[in-house]
Amino acid sequence: MTEQFTFDDVAVVMGTYNEEQAIGAVLADIDRITDGRAEVVCVDGSDDRTPEIARQMGATVIEQEPQGYGVAVREAVLTPDRPVVVTTDCDDTYPMEMLPTFLDRINDGYDVVSGDRLSPGATAMPTLNRYGNAAFALLASLLMGRRVHDTTTGMRAYRRELLHDIDWTENTGLSAELLIRPLMRDYRVTEVPIPYRERAGETKLDPFRGGAEIASSIVTVCLEERLR
Repeated sequence: MTEQFTFDDVAVVMGTYNEEQAIGAVLADIDRITDGRAEVVCVDGSDDRTPEIARQMGATVIEQEPQGYGVAVREAVLTPDRPVVVTTDCDDTYPMEMLPTFLDRINDGYDVVSGDRLSPGATAMPTLNRYGNAAFALLASLLMGRRVHDTTTGMRAYRRELLHDIDWTENTGLSAELLIRPLMRDYRVTEVPIPYRERAGETKLDPFRGGAEIASSIVTVCLEERLR
């Protein structure tokens, strides 16, 4: 029987950049759902009140110069000592109400539990983003030879040892890499459909430039894993 974890064993982590409109709601949701038992780590490059709000609400804040999504999230996932690490975004798009379900799947023996925004429809997501994310999932599925539904979701749960066993190399495409490498190394991975909300505040990602970088990352990572 696999070890059974509780919220005392969970760290919820995120990269944050100028999300003062949303960060308070995200942290309040985490606190409510986990009864204040989960650790929260924010890696922050903001020049607004985001880190101040996060600290006031009990989060550990690691400040760094803005270097992109992957640099912040890589630091975030490698920082906690707790055995289960959950990633989320700081824009209030992801449902913290799903945290118990994610923890249940980890306790079922999965190494990665990935939130699938697209199978439920993701109607709150801008149309261009929705079609782009579906295309990324199709590209990854073709290259891996295994069907996945959402390679770019920001909400996943991981066993901590997996995060430290793999070298993470991508920046804009880190969200895809965090799913592809475990899958192609035969870790136990499952996708769980999740609802998706309209973001609070403005998006920081250019959909065309960012989309090209994500697609390039998917190809690069899949080829690297096939050549291992």
